[in-house]
Amino acid sequence: MLPQEILEKACFALGGGDLVASRRALLLSSLLASLPLAASGTAVEASPLDPAETIITPRDAIKFVAWTNAPPLSGEMATLYGGLDKPGPYLVLMKWHPGYMSAPHSYATDRLSLVLSGTWWVNSGADFDPNQTVPVKAGGFVRRVARTPHYDGVKRSAIEPAVIALFGIAPVDLTLVDSSQPGWRQV
Repeated sequence: MLPQEILEKACFALGGGDLVASRRALLLSSLLASLPLAASGTAVEASPLDPAETIITPRDAIKFVAWTNAPPLSGEMATLYGGLDKPGPYLVLMKWHPGYMSAPHSYATDRLSLVLSGTWWVNSGADFDPNQTVPVKAGGFVRRVARTPHYDGVKRSAIEPAVIALFGIAPVDLTLVDSSQPGWRQV
């Protein structure tokens, strides 16, 4: 029996031409139309991955390096794409260790931040006050508007570092609010 004959019999069995029967027939025809393909036994295979087009970095291959010009064990960074000093888009992971925060600073371009793990403490403004920071837990998003002062980090009481994915356009051009003070603060 051909699929069209099956459809006609199904429509007749479902009551002919009423609206409910027509809807049922339409659904049934979709199901029946796929039967020859399913019955053919032909497996569909995906094309092989082209490593020149899809670049994968496994988690254990992401290497964090200590921040430069920062206190030891304050934080680390892993560059995934671009770079903070290379013109164009970048994606980096920052790992803030408990007990350290940045001094108030700004960037030349917007920075988009996604907290991947831990809790990141953030605030805006030129006056550094760690007690006024607000927590951003894993899954939270922070947008830093270009040329606006802010500071952030992880409070000493934290039990784990915070890892943040940072996206933006470089060069970053970090500017400290008070360049006579250190860029990193132990809290």
